[in-house]
Parts: sequence; C-alpha cells; structure tokens
Amino acid sequence: MHPYRSHTCGQLRAVDTGKTVRLSGWIHRKRDHGGLVFIDLRDNYGLTQLVFAPETPGFATVERLRAESVICVEGEVVARTPDTVNPNLPTGEIEVQAKGVDVLSEAAELPLPVFGEPDYPEEIRLKHRYLDLRRETLHRNILLRSQVIASIRRRMTDQGFNEFQTPILTASSPEGARDFLVPSRLHAGKFYALPQAPQQFKQLLMVAGFDRYFQIAPCFRDEDLRADRSLEFYQLDVEMSFVTQEDIFAAIEPVMHGVFEEFGDGKPVTPYPFPRIPYREAIAKYGSDKPDLRNPIEMQDVSDHFRGGGFGLFARILEDAKNAVWAIPAPKGGSRAFCDRMNSWAQGEGQPGLGYIFWSEDQGGWGGPIAKNLGAEKTDGLMRALGLGQGDAAFFAAGDPKVFYKFAGAARTKVGTDLKLVDEDRFEFVWIVDFPMFELNEESNHVDFSHNPFSMPQGEMEALQTKDPLDILAYQYDIVCNGYELCSGAVRNHRADVMIKAFEIAGYSQQVVEEQFGGMLNAFRYGAPPHGGLAPGIDRIVMLLAGESAIREVIAFPLNQQGQDLMMSAPSEVEERQLKELSLRLALPIKPA
Repeated sequence: MHPYRSHTCGQLRAVDTGKTVRLSGWIHRKRDHGGLVFIDLRDNYGLTQLVFAPETPGFATVERLRAESVICVEGEVVARTPDTVNPNLPTGEIEVQAKGVDVLSEAAELPLPVFGEPDYPEEIRLKHRYLDLRRETLHRNILLRSQVIASIRRRMTDQGFNEFQTPILTASSPEGARDFLVPSRLHAGKFYALPQAPQQFKQLLMVAGFDRYFQIAPCFRDEDLRADRSLEFYQLDVEMSFVTQEDIFAAIEPVMHGVFEEFGDGKPVTPYPFPRIPYREAIAKYGSDKPDLRNPIEMQDVSDHFRGGGFGLFARILEDAKNAVWAIPAPKGGSRAFCDRMNSWAQGEGQPGLGYIFWSEDQGGWGGPIAKNLGAEKTDGLMRALGLGQGDAAFFAAGDPKVFYKFAGAARTKVGTDLKLVDEDRFEFVWIVDFPMFELNEESNHVDFSHNPFSMPQGEMEALQTKDPLDILAYQYDIVCNGYELCSGAVRNHRADVMIKAFEIAGYSQQVVEEQFGGMLNAFRYGAPPHGGLAPGIDRIVMLLAGESAIREVIAFPLNQQGQDLMMSAPSEVEERQLKELSLRLALPIKPA
C-alpha cells in the first residue's frame, strides 16, 4: 500500500465497504460524541468521515490536534446506518473506522478558520492566502479556473489555432496604461517593459505567416486597481490572418458560448451569432459601451416632447443644439416613494436631482412636477411613446449627452436592479462594434486615438484623407457579458502608410512612429496579410462563471487594492548593491512634514 494514501478523500463509495484503506489530508472538522471522535478529513478531492474509538492507537493524539493538522489514517471502510447517511456528500454513505494514525504536520492556532468560511478582513485573507485557498469556495474557484483554461485551449486547438509564447521582457510603448519597467544591468540607463499585451508580437506572427495564433498570455499594466482589474492578469490572446471582422466573430463565438455553457451551471447562454450593437447606439440606449442586456430597460431621446415649451427647465436646456433630454423608463416603478429614492440617489451621485413622471393612484393619472408643467395631453403622449402606462414611471436626464450619458447609464442600472427587472440567472453576450477611431481630448483640445491605435479605419486611407477624424469609425469591437467587458479586439492596420497617417492625425510624427513601432512598420513593408484578433480576459470569464464580483476571488495569489502582495511583502526595498549593479539611484518623493 502507498505510504500516504490508497484513495483520495473524495473517492470512497458504498461499494468499497470492507476494504482496508489509507487516507491522508487535513483535519477539516472534529467532533466528540460520547467518547468517539469523528473527523472530517479533507484533501483536494473531497471529504471522508473518520471514526476514532478510545482504544484506537493514537486516540489521545487525535483528541489534542487542532483543525488543519495533516494526518495519515489507516482503517476499514464501513457503511453508515441509514439515519446517518449524508446525501450532500459524495462519500456520505460510508465512513472509515480508524485503526491507526500518523501525524504528518501539526497545525498551530489558525489566524483564520477554514471550516465554515466566515467573512474575514481582506488583509488577513491575503496575508495567509495558503489558508484562504483551503476554504471550499475559493478552492473550488481556482480549480474552476484551471478547468476553464483547459477547455479554452482544447476549443482553440480544435479550430486549428496554434499556441505560441511571446516575450515578457520587451520595449516600452506609449499606448495604453503605464508600463512596468525593468532596468537592464547589461545596458545601463535602459529599461525593458513588461507587456501590457502581446499586441505587436502577435501581429508579427501573422506577418511571419503563422495564420492562427493563440496564447493564455500574462499581461501587466501599472494602473489603478478595482474589483475587476489587477496589475497583472491573463487573457486569451488571439490573432488570425486573411480574415474579416465577421470571420473573427465566427471563430470566437463558439469558444465563448461553449465555455459558458460547459461551466455555467445550467444557466442559459446567448446563442450565437451574438447580437451586434454599434457603439453610439449602445451609448444612446444604455449609457454604456458595456451594457448589461439582462436589464430590459432601453433609454430614449425624448427631446422633441419638451422642445419649445411645456417644462421650462428642459425647454431652456434644449435651446443649445448640442443638448438633449433622455428618458429612462421604469416599468412598475410608479410610486412617489420610489421616485423620491431615485432622486436622493442622484443627489448622492453629485447631481442636482433626477426629474421624473410617475403614475399617481391619488390623481388617477400621471403625477410629478414635470407632468404638471407639461400638461396631461403631452404627458400622456410622452409616456405612451415610452411604452409606459398605469403603475409605471420614467426618469429624465437633460443637458449635453457627452457629459451625462454615464450618469444616465448608472440610473438605468439602478432602476433595473431596484425594480428586480434584471434576470440574474443567465449569461447575456453582445458585441459592441463600430467604435470611433479618434476622439477629442477635452483637456488638450487635440485629436487622439479612442481605442486601439493599431486598428484599421473603416475606409482605410481614403477615410483618413477625406473625412473629419471624429466621424471615422474603426474595425474595433468588444465582447460584453452581463455588463462586463470581456475583451477588446480589432481588424488590424496592416499597411505602413495607413498606420503613419493614422498616427499623424493623433499628433505623432513619422519619426516618433518609426522610433516607437519601427519593428512592426518594417515588417509591414515586407508584405503583411490582412489580419485581426482579440483578447478575452481569463480572470473576468472565471469571475462570471464562479458568480463572484471581484477577480481576486478567482486568482490564486492576488494583490490587494493597493497593489501589494501581503503574503510575500511585495513590493519591497532592495539592497544598495542591487541598485549599483543596475546603475540606479533612488530619488524618493519628499514626505510633507
């Protein structure tokens, strides 16, 4: 028999009754019942109940052991009596009568419990992550992550994609977030950068003729953290040659649908082809380029109902041609109490308030200040146009949509959530397409890239030469699921002349482009295929499948919100000799007195 185990703790069943077995694992829970000691022994695979009688060798040792001590037990598998069978446990029909025990590792007093999973401060959980990872939910999440990645790899290779690795030490790039820099010892004063994404390398693989590439790629971005973002993350990096946007969609949709169907616990998944919504339509209807389509509310521009009179405030706002009034329908939200709560919420968001019309049972019709000023006939026409009637309400945002659209989108989410209109038990996918190629930087008043600078503009060189830059659309797209952006992608700009022109519009001279992206530009000059790709985020995919709201719950060893590894004490100071080797001298910021 193996020195540690003949079976795992999740393996034994009723058919094993009578066998002598050896199990090893952690003491998950210990119970003393009238002289008998019952232990739930846990390993990676499950739990098995052990029974120790007073005469069992090592009984006294077992009695004093703390939870999470590691033991090896030999014993006989016996059937539980019908009244003690645990139907919620795969091994619940049997238990192991212990005949002996070896203590492999005795646990000290725990800084946080493993059994029961009570809520504990994040600082303690991350400092003792190895204990946190033993807890059932987090342990299951990390195993799920492994299974999801294995499934993705299988699905990609089945479609003819090849997995290649790209460099981790590379050159700094001006696009995107801040780079993490790595000083070079051999080249004093120069730095590598950790890749924000393998963008240029995967395009160069297409130029090299490999056709279909993928990689589970580590990426690094020195940016502010939030629940669904980390300094380091993994993505399914994909690139394809000789493809249109639709070819890319057709390749990735079965992968995404299949993974969510496989691991989604029976929840419905949007069938493919997934819906496509242009960027500007998404902003107008949902106030977001990552809309949660489980929420049925669609906003509408109702400016015409207020233009030229009626409700004076809105009429005056609409005198400026760039302004508009948007309505946020609230089916079944027709009570003054709900409208007042929404108004208070808006004030908490830094707004002066939130205008509304609601169905007033007291008045037997539409109520609220807007309805009173607009008049019964116009109000009724407005609410009918919104598809609303008795028992409903609508909220209104007015001004420059560029300024208020995010607030309007947040109000839509708030209304849908509070009125329980959102179907929580489904995965709703959508493509957001036709992103603007450029945007106006309000601070500097100059044109800049709005998304990925390596994208092909719709209309190619002709569009760059003849159209207003702010009217040019790009072959750029995002996959959104349940309100989370899972990936961005694009059909790439594979022509050096088009790339130089696009960067020129964004304020980069040809010299700068040649310096920053010379490797890729030179490659394009030697014959580059039309190509495109995308990069779904592994962490967010697993987060959604696990039903979590923070990616830290699906990453084995995450950083905290301040970008620190509390367990390994990183980032940390280094020795002076290490700085000298790298020709570095620190110039730390002066702390205020």
